[in-house]
Amino acid sequence: MFPRNQGHKPATALILTVIQHNLFLRKLLQISIIILCLSCSDNSEKNIGIQPLGQFDKSLIDTLQTTIKKVYNFKVSVLKSKEIPKSTFINIKTPRYRADKILKILKAEKPDSINHVLGLISKDISTTKKDKWGNTKKPEKKYEDWGIFGLGYRPGASCVVSSYRYKNNKLKFIDRFKKICVHEIGHNLGLKHCPNEDCVMRDAAESIKTIDLVKLSLCNECRLKID
Repeated sequence: MFPRNQGHKPATALILTVIQHNLFLRKLLQISIIILCLSCSDNSEKNIGIQPLGQFDKSLIDTLQTTIKKVYNFKVSVLKSKEIPKSTFINIKTPRYRADKILKILKAEKPDSINHVLGLISKDISTTKKDKWGNTKKPEKKYEDWGIFGLGYRPGASCVVSSYRYKNNKLKFIDRFKKICVHEIGHNLGLKHCPNEDCVMRDAAESIKTIDLVKLSLCNECRLKID
């Protein structure tokens, strides 16, 4: 009687191991593709709501809608105009509306279908400017009611931009308006001020001229943080 061939079992085991390994790799590849697709589609599924407050130029809203889509690749919805909340009005230095109060109201009234809401207002807005310790900057008389271009918490569900402070320069107005809006949305998405001098997330440093120097786009570092 010939002895049984003992080599069949190791060969069969090797074949099974190879098959199992290939199946594992195929499964891993499928999972990787799914994760990649989800990550790529995450931004496109976000919905930014533009909320006009009071009377606001419709052509500007249309221009901004196109800009946000181009810069962030988000869906952008224009919401029905609302009156400026009377509770946000103050008159410490000049008649203004408190931006921080507007943000709270926008967040509270944000539709569930909207991820972030951008309020647009043609009136002057202000906030209290703080130092790194959370105290009102000195001199307090200057910074307790500090007029601003826009405000957006980081991260946050709402931001607001005013067209009031730079409307007289018609040549640069639209470009400035778009950059400020893109900047404040960036804060909502978690972006800090950027040291890159060309990046739209650069700190304005209390000067409208700084905004003229930046591009209407995110630098590569900021882009990677939200993609």
